[in-house]
Amino acid sequence: MNIQEPENAIEIYEQALKKTPKDGALASKIGKALVKTHNYVKAINYYEAALKSGQQSFLRYDLAELLLKLRQYERCERVLHEALRHDTVNELPSLTEDCRYFVLLAKIQSKVDKNEEALFSLQRARDVQARVLKRVQLEQPDAVPAQKQLAAEICSEIAKHYTFLRDYERAIKFYKEALVYCESDSKVMLELARLYLTLDDVEACQQQCSVLLKSDQVNEAATVMMADLMFRKQDYEQAVFHFQQLLERKPDNYATLSRLIDLLRRAGKLEEVPRFLEMAEKHSSRAKLDPGFNYCKGLYLWYTGEPNDGLRHFNKARKDNDWGQNAVYNMIEICLNPDNDTIGGEVFENLDGDIGNSTEKQESEQLAVRTAEKLLKELKPQTAEGHIQLRIMENYCLLATKQKANVERALNVFTEIVNTEKDHVPALLGMATAYMILKQSPRARNQLKRIAKMNWNDVDADEFEKSWLLLADIYIQSGKYDMAGELLRRCLHHNKSSCKAYEYMGYIMEKEQAFRDAALNYEMAWKYGNQTNPTIGYKLAFNYLKAKRHVDAIDVCHKVLDAHPNYPKMRKEILDKARAALRS
Repeated sequence: MNIQEPENAIEIYEQALKKTPKDGALASKIGKALVKTHNYVKAINYYEAALKSGQQSFLRYDLAELLLKLRQYERCERVLHEALRHDTVNELPSLTEDCRYFVLLAKIQSKVDKNEEALFSLQRARDVQARVLKRVQLEQPDAVPAQKQLAAEICSEIAKHYTFLRDYERAIKFYKEALVYCESDSKVMLELARLYLTLDDVEACQQQCSVLLKSDQVNEAATVMMADLMFRKQDYEQAVFHFQQLLERKPDNYATLSRLIDLLRRAGKLEEVPRFLEMAEKHSSRAKLDPGFNYCKGLYLWYTGEPNDGLRHFNKARKDNDWGQNAVYNMIEICLNPDNDTIGGEVFENLDGDIGNSTEKQESEQLAVRTAEKLLKELKPQTAEGHIQLRIMENYCLLATKQKANVERALNVFTEIVNTEKDHVPALLGMATAYMILKQSPRARNQLKRIAKMNWNDVDADEFEKSWLLLADIYIQSGKYDMAGELLRRCLHHNKSSCKAYEYMGYIMEKEQAFRDAALNYEMAWKYGNQTNPTIGYKLAFNYLKAKRHVDAIDVCHKVLDAHPNYPKMRKEILDKARAALRS
């Protein structure tokens, strides 16, 4: 066997077995050797014959394992039920064997979606294992650690089943029981912490992570979770600190870096990102070719108002197995909305006047939608959620065409998703956007109000923000500035870099003739848009002028005109007036 000649081994084993036909260990070795030669049918026949001749019943386990491997689930289940069909046993070897059978039976039942039966088998395994533990302490003290480990694994499996059934309280109970047997099992601690996070029990989750990080300081999953917790508590300093720790140990941990970039955006500290990108470049000379690095760089550029450069970097990650799908989704979003406008919103539509409706702009929008449709074909989702996400993106593409028939088609799909997936934020936002494009704003408002009543979560964070902005836009249109202001403050609470929220705030202040306050908000929008958006630059300069901050107005005019020399009204209405005011 050791020199990879299983055929010869089988012959010799069989000769030995003729001399001692009742030797179960030898029989087991022959079965395993047959499996090694991929002679599965012969192995199954051999096990079955051996069992019929009344040899050791532990061969049943080997047979069941083999049938499981060959996906012969029904046959496997029959063998195990047969093995468990006997009177109550009290001897330690028999109890140990029964426990193994129950665990294997649960595994098979899970595979064929008999989840309730699987849970019942695991409960039986747990009861038997409790008896094993009592006996083993007296009869085989050396085996105690291994048996405790098995008890912990059984409890963890039961907890997983309850988690799947969304019975989180029971799941927690069984993970805790697993920790009684194995106090330092980091996997169980992590699962328990995850459950606490699902239940929004932030304190319990934090406590679990702290215990885990004491015994295992470099546990990546626990560090990431700790950072998430701090983020939920709006303690951005601590959240960044935990990610920083991971990245200082391993600067090319791009999964962590991408999370950190999102976190710094929400904390309003995007200016700290380049330092981490440089760390990754110094760490590896191949960083610039790495899809993970390009994804992170793309994210940073997109968030700082450089959509075209972001697109270029995402494109370098788009064929990668790990980063490709997310890169393509981001590319589609950039194509459909490069300037991060409020799709369906009307407040800023009329202000941009002649620029908004130029033929050139319409042509480039249509080209972008076609590009997005091509990119959609590259997405190959693996999960049910992934398929829904793809459908939503396909229909956002239809909305972007602004053609009535397409918008109505998209609206039907979004409605269908909301009917099957209650409170699905991206689909509700899709419905509201469609209603806005179809000029049915009361209906849009109803959907957006539904979202506004829901609890924020980080999975749908961007959709929540877009929904609040669109609802604020509707309120501003109808002069309800207080209600709009409340939604905008909510946006900024969850994302301190939200240019659009600051822009709307500035607009409200400007309408109320509070030009100094308007300027402060436009200043923030200008800062977080990396001083690239000429429309915001124009509004900021205008409010500086009104607030009699003439030098600041002139500075902003120069920045805008350097990048956009023909930007309408800038020179005549602001720059010349500010200069004249300074002279007088």
